[in-house]
Order: sequence, then C-alpha cells, then structure tokens
Amino acid sequence: MGLMSRWLLLIPAIVLAAGIDEAVILPADHPSIRYALAPATDRAAKLQERLRSGSESLAYDRHFGYLQSLLHALEVPAASQVLVFSKTSFQAPRIAPRVPRALYHSADVSIGFVHGGDVLEIAAVDPRQGVIFYTLDQEETAHPRLLRREECMHCHVGTSTLGVPGLVVRSVHADRNGQALLAAPAFVTDHRSPLKQRWGGWYVTGLSGAQHHLGNQTVADRDQPELDSAIGSNVTTLKQLIDPGAYLMPDSDIVSLMVLEHQSRMVNLLTRLGWESRMGRDIDATVREVVRYLLFEDEAPLTDPVQGGAAFAAAFTQHAPRDRKGRSLHDLDLVHGRMFRYPCSYLIGSEQFESLPADAHARVVRLLRDTLTGAAPSHLTVADRTAVMEILRDTLTWWK
Repeated sequence: MGLMSRWLLLIPAIVLAAGIDEAVILPADHPSIRYALAPATDRAAKLQERLRSGSESLAYDRHFGYLQSLLHALEVPAASQVLVFSKTSFQAPRIAPRVPRALYHSADVSIGFVHGGDVLEIAAVDPRQGVIFYTLDQEETAHPRLLRREECMHCHVGTSTLGVPGLVVRSVHADRNGQALLAAPAFVTDHRSPLKQRWGGWYVTGLSGAQHHLGNQTVADRDQPELDSAIGSNVTTLKQLIDPGAYLMPDSDIVSLMVLEHQSRMVNLLTRLGWESRMGRDIDATVREVVRYLLFEDEAPLTDPVQGGAAFAAAFTQHAPRDRKGRSLHDLDLVHGRMFRYPCSYLIGSEQFESLPADAHARVVRLLRDTLTGAAPSHLTVADRTAVMEILRDTLTWWK
C-alpha cells in the first residue's frame, strides 16, 4: 500500500490466478461511478469538512509536522508503523535506506510520512468509491487542508489493484540508494504470498523462524541482484540501519505488515465488486473471489510461528467487536500455520462491505453462508466454520 511512484508501473506485477481478469481496467468515469466527481464520505473527507467548518483543528509539531495530530484525528494507531526504504512515493528523492518512509494504517486509512517531505500522503477507503487519495501540506498554517489528488490514479490503478483505484504492497530488490532494480524479481504481495517473496525494500522487525523474507537488505551488486534472505530475517532492532528515534515508533512490525497486505487486496476486491455491480457487469467470478479471500482459502501457510511486537497487536485488537464467548475476527493466531485464529476477514464488518450494492451484497452473503454451512466446498474444518458463523451472528446486525 502507500502512494506508489509512477515508474513502478514498469515493474511487472505477479498476478495470482483468481478467476477474474485482473488486467481489465474499469472506467472511473462511467456514469454509475463518477469517481472524480461523486461526493466522498470517507474518513479523510469527513475530517476535511470538520477542518473547513472549524469544528476541529490539527496541531503542528516541529519534528513531525501534522503527522501525530492527523493520526489522532483519523484514528490510526502509531503502533501500526511500518517502514519502506524503496523509492515508492512521489517524494522519492527524500527516501533512502537511512531515511525510510513511514506508513501508518487502520482498516480504512493509510498515512505516509517522509522526513523533510512537503506533504503527508493519505489513502482513505470511501464506502462506495473505494480508495481516494489526499495530501496534507506539511508547512504550518492556520488552516490546514486535505486536498484530493487525482494524479495518484496514474500509479494506483492497474493489474496490481484489480483495475480500480486501490492499494498495493510491493516487494522489490532495491539498491543501496533505495532504487528498485527493474531487472530483478518484484512481487505484489498479500496473504496468499509465501514469506520468501515478501518485503523487499521494507524494514521488518519480528521473528519468523526458518521462514525467511526479503526485508532489511539492499542489493550490493546491481549486476547480480540477489538477496540472502536468511540475513535479513528475524531482526528485532533497526538501530544498525536507521535512527529509530527519528520516528514515532522504533520498529517496523512484521504482523502490521501482514495485516496491511491482507487489507490491500480485500479492499480492492470489494471496490471492484461494487463497481462491477453498479456498471451492470457480470459479477459471478468476483463474488467467488471475494468469498475465497474473505475465508483465507489460498492463504500461504506459516511453517513456523511469527512474532511481532506487543504494541501493534494490542492496538489492532483494542476495539474489536466480540461475540458472547469473547471471540473476534481480529484475534491473531500466527502459531498454528495461519495469521488469524478465526479464518474470516474482519473487513466483512467494514462500512465498505455493508455499502455494496444490494444484489452484490446478497450474493456474497449467500455464497459465504453456503460455504460456512457445508453446502459449498471449503478447506475450513467444521470447528472453524462453526466458530466463524457464531462470531458473525453476534457481531454483525445484518447476519442472521
């Protein structure tokens, strides 16, 4: 996720078979969409209206500008911080391995911070339109404004985002300056990706055992762009790589990265389904893929336990809705081969999911119910299906 630079479109995306044609770009100017013109009701748009009316203000800090105040206003936890040192932002000249870009995220907002950057970068999920992009000027002013940035569409619409304005987490081989090497492998990653493909160009703190990844390293020889994944894995401090005191948090949490990856494709799938339905397109394949992804049907198995920091785990589960037995779809596992204890995405409870067109919503729910009751094939055990149905029944008003 993040605001990706235009040149990254030249890197070939690795598209996993999903039963939908991910190369099809849906027309944002379609009369039933009007992406650039329709009113936005996402969290950032609502904040801008409060700023405009004077009912809310943002505080400026000489080190971080408006970052801390914006995180608070948009309810994004600082503990979600992850750091990316590849030059994957339109503020690329200010990004390097010693000064990575920081990303902070919740279920419906991501914020990018660059040291010395002109702006904060914001990607917010509008319930109907999907991801909408904004910037906030980092120069102190009496009237800070979140400005919508349509030019972000140049980078955030493509096969990597399922043909709609969306989010993407990309893993690249970066040189010592943070420049991605076009001749080296690159991957678009989500919860289906094996860890060995993930987090090239990112810093990663946390333990993953013998499951090695591409984080925490740069390519030493551009002519032989190889990384020794064992060296960059199981790193618990970034003190030798950056100045941790220059950021709100000292780490780049592995579990936060995994959650961010899961969210990126889920949000894009729901956006695509909503758009296709409103356009009158055939949605059968997208409905099937939404349900498969919701239920983690193709999740890459974890062969060793994964351990991140306590701060992100606490922030992620703090306000999670729970059933009468105290269970939540936010409950992490990370020990028994999978990311979540109960295999159904918590984004089923998002405003974006509930705002799907009635027919699309009903068809997803019908297939999901058939899968959970055993009427449709599934990899889930009876115990998993039962637990998920009970959690849905107790935490979603529309699931009966």
